[in-house]
Amino acid sequence: MATQTEIDAMRRAVAAAREVGPTLPNPPVGCVLLAPDGTELAVGVHRGAGTDHAEVDALRQAGESARGATAVVTLEPCRHTGRTGPCTRALLDAGVARVVHGSADPAEGAGGADELRRAGIDVEGGVLVDETDALIEFWAFRHRHGRPFVTWKYAATLDGLSAAPDGSSKWITSEIARRDVQRFRAECDAIMAGTYSVLADDPRLTVRDDDGLPLPRERQPLRVIVGESTIPPYYRVFDRVAPTVQIASREPRKVLAELADRGIHHVWLEGGPRLAGAFWGEGLIDRVIGYIAPAMLGSGRAALEGEATTLADLRPVELTDLTRVGPDIRIIGRPGRMARQEMTHEEGH
Repeated sequence: MATQTEIDAMRRAVAAAREVGPTLPNPPVGCVLLAPDGTELAVGVHRGAGTDHAEVDALRQAGESARGATAVVTLEPCRHTGRTGPCTRALLDAGVARVVHGSADPAEGAGGADELRRAGIDVEGGVLVDETDALIEFWAFRHRHGRPFVTWKYAATLDGLSAAPDGSSKWITSEIARRDVQRFRAECDAIMAGTYSVLADDPRLTVRDDDGLPLPRERQPLRVIVGESTIPPYYRVFDRVAPTVQIASREPRKVLAELADRGIHHVWLEGGPRLAGAFWGEGLIDRVIGYIAPAMLGSGRAALEGEATTLADLRPVELTDLTRVGPDIRIIGRPGRMARQEMTHEEGH
């Protein structure tokens, strides 16, 4: 069982990993090394693909004092050799006596805890697992489900419209809300929109800083255009700010399969009620972020287009956050089961 000192160290490791920011396609990981008397020796973090893993970062800082120490790490140490060597080997070579980890590794590096135990290391897993699982949610989802996690973002008026009758949809919400969007966009490694929206709005589909300037190309998500219509090469989605790919398919599962093959873990779905409706209808939206403006249009296009015909097609959204952002309201939620599914279940009884 983990001691209170180790639990406190795990909280520091989680906080350190969060401070780094997005690390996709790798998971955010933090590691705290404790001396035998419980004093902190080092705090390590993983900063992205190709950089030291959190355990190695902490071990480098601690040097010889790591011998006999306890490594408290948010994710089970990997035993996989990729751009960097396995963390299990680094911990063994450093002479660490005990390893306390949070989440189990769902990827190809799984099994590190058992390898350490076989080598005589005392291992304790599952410590503060709710917090550590939340830290790696988007990264772990792809490894557990075989497809990227999908966040659908939309902006709408109080009467539920996202575009005017002429198709225009820019600037429904305030500048404050649009800046708020950038923080969530930065969590993703792909930003996706349909061809209809790209042709109508000519969006950049990039992540920008607080001054409205695009982040460096190496920090930009992949821009994904979905659909068969031809987008002229002079549209802004093809500029040099970020990489772009067009997937000429209308099948959500095929789109996500191709993105998974490209190593994408978290897709930001933005732009196109038809595209959103297709993903929604297939049950392939995992999180909803909506910005509601205090305004009315009266007529226009709904935020979501689908094939629902009765209330039996109703699908609830479990709200996890409700916040005022400037004059707008931000709603975050997780889709639940469709009412039709619940009715069928009840009828079966």
